[in-house]
Amino acid sequence: MVKLTIVGRVNDGLPLAQGARYVNTENDNFSYYKQQGEFIIKEISRGALPPSKMTIRVDHHSFNYLVVNGICFITLCDSSYPRKLAFHYLQDLQKEFDKFDHSLIGKITRPYSFIRFDGIIANVRKQYIDTRTQANLSKLNANRRQELDIITENVSDIIERRRNSGIFETPATPRTSSQVWGSPRLEAITLIWTPIAIIAVVASVLLWVSLILTDDFLTSTL
Repeated sequence: MVKLTIVGRVNDGLPLAQGARYVNTENDNFSYYKQQGEFIIKEISRGALPPSKMTIRVDHHSFNYLVVNGICFITLCDSSYPRKLAFHYLQDLQKEFDKFDHSLIGKITRPYSFIRFDGIIANVRKQYIDTRTQANLSKLNANRRQELDIITENVSDIIERRRNSGIFETPATPRTSSQVWGSPRLEAITLIWTPIAIIAVVASVLLWVSLILTDDFLTSTL
């Protein structure tokens, strides 16, 4: 069963649209799988995963993704769901997506704000709920060697590789003055002491003014 679908932009990893929730919230963690899907799109964006298609195993599910013209179509399915059907589903989504003006797609800045495509995802998904329909059986029986071209990997391996690359890509560097002044601790100190400093300065000015006025008064009475 197709449980989760995300459409994302590859050049910056921004998720554009998503299908309705079909993950059983009693047994499955929807937020967890959604975060995994977003993570995969980000990895494709940074060039750490194949830029065409792939299957990624996670728990008792599988992510399948297809990248066409800079757009990633990714879906989460039960591990028992036919992978070939999952990719036919993604191809159908890609065809529907191509009907939109890509110049407008490039102007989207907020995650999941391409709401118009959410309904299309739901409509296309309905065609793939029953794997035993004549149309789906025909897709399964056609070109049986197609699946041999799809790379498969575990999500845990991808996460571990990302952690390792993060260690080697970000070596320790000397702390600069801008990093020190921008530290959270200094910001907290600033928030605490700035009002106190302002009050102290104002009090000093008022005291200085009162002393001057007092001296002037005493001088005038002499």
